[in-house]
Amino acid sequence: MRLFAASLATETNTFSPIPTSRANFEASAYFPAGHHPDRATHTTAPLYVARQRAKRDGFELIEGSCFWAEPSGTCVKADYEEMRDEILAQLKAALPVDGVLLGLHGAMVAHGYDDCEGDILEHVRAIVGPDVPIGVELDPHCHLTEKRVRLADAIILYKEYPHIDFVERAEELVDLILRTIRGEIKPVMSLYDCRMIELVPTTREPGRSFVDRMSALEGKDGILSVSLAHGFQQGDVPEIGTRVLVVTDNAKAKGDALAAKLGEEFRSLKGQFAPPVTPLDEALDRALGGPANGPRVIADSTDNAGGGAASDNTNIIHRLRERGIADAAVGPVWDPVAVEFCLTAGVGATIPLRFGGKAASTSGPPVDGEVTVLGAVRNGTQSFGTAKVPIGNAVGIRIDGIDVALLSHRTQALGLEIFTSVGIDPTQKRIVSVKSTNHFHAAYGPIASEVIYTDGGGPSHLDVRKYPYRKINRPLWPHDPLPPGRLVV
Repeated sequence: MRLFAASLATETNTFSPIPTSRANFEASAYFPAGHHPDRATHTTAPLYVARQRAKRDGFELIEGSCFWAEPSGTCVKADYEEMRDEILAQLKAALPVDGVLLGLHGAMVAHGYDDCEGDILEHVRAIVGPDVPIGVELDPHCHLTEKRVRLADAIILYKEYPHIDFVERAEELVDLILRTIRGEIKPVMSLYDCRMIELVPTTREPGRSFVDRMSALEGKDGILSVSLAHGFQQGDVPEIGTRVLVVTDNAKAKGDALAAKLGEEFRSLKGQFAPPVTPLDEALDRALGGPANGPRVIADSTDNAGGGAASDNTNIIHRLRERGIADAAVGPVWDPVAVEFCLTAGVGATIPLRFGGKAASTSGPPVDGEVTVLGAVRNGTQSFGTAKVPIGNAVGIRIDGIDVALLSHRTQALGLEIFTSVGIDPTQKRIVSVKSTNHFHAAYGPIASEVIYTDGGGPSHLDVRKYPYRKINRPLWPHDPLPPGRLVV
């Protein structure tokens, strides 16, 4: 038995001013064929899991290239095609194969391609033919298109947000493809469109209970897998939105009925999933109030690099300074130039520095002042589940009693290392402000006395009605009154 595995993934914010090229992928994570590290990463878990299981399960794994870029704007067409074709050439060279495993994201957009993942699957299917099983792992912040579901044999999405379960879901995907090859099962998929856009953290209700109900249905009565596609609200594509996917063992009618049932349950909870957003000054007042067992964490999703924002917005830092609030930490702030100035000056130095406020009008004015360099790291990483995510060269600085983590590699707050590796201890701060929507929760939730969500004035709004969509299929809630849900496949 021979399996081929590869990965090509990013999350495209079509409203972002930051273009995405092959160089962005290579700066984030590019593993040529056979060079994937001996650890799982966010979107390469199918390859990693298959590598661990090849000997045990009696198959040969042919490894293709793996690409990942931090979320940003629309990908350059020629670069997307070059990366896609690199993987397709490797697949052709690997023939014959008995199965294909793809680690994708699901919200990648390139110029000329609103559905990159559907395009990849179309080419893969043309190469391997109709009878070779294709398994795909996707991020729940995907656009789960009809084309993908019709071309793949089994698709599984991470269930958790923050996405700490990518390895577990890859294990399930490998199981399904191996069982399909052996003739033990015949997976068929059912997709239900909820006709809405929702943010669904699993760190709060009702998202937590809904995902737990989905999981409890799996492995019974022919139900092989149940996934919820949240959708990616910063992607202006026709098939944006929340969808329910059910994979059954050759039981299409049962899958259709369950997908519709779960989809209608989800629709009945509209507007209850996303955390409430507190205005900035109110969030600061709340963070300053009363004793606390640990820092109060203020999450600014509007400047989340994980959603394609620049992560160099300065509004919260300015407001902290204006109000004279110290004993606070803010990060990460993307500013490669400021990082280099601080590295040159050295740890312990006090220098005049301008930082932040560079990438766009939504970045706010730059911060100017005397800063002390607290710590530094070169080629640093932060933890995200079992993965290690690059932060590049980074420094910690202090300005007016406020500690700031400056990074040269644009990324969101995932692990504590964005602070601890540069001389800042977030556990000892009164306030910790992170640029992230919910992935921070896995590391920062355990140290926080309270988590408060705010709007720092960045470009990635939680209110989807603020985006100037042109391509989305309407009617769609919350832009319109909730239309009827529908079975797509």
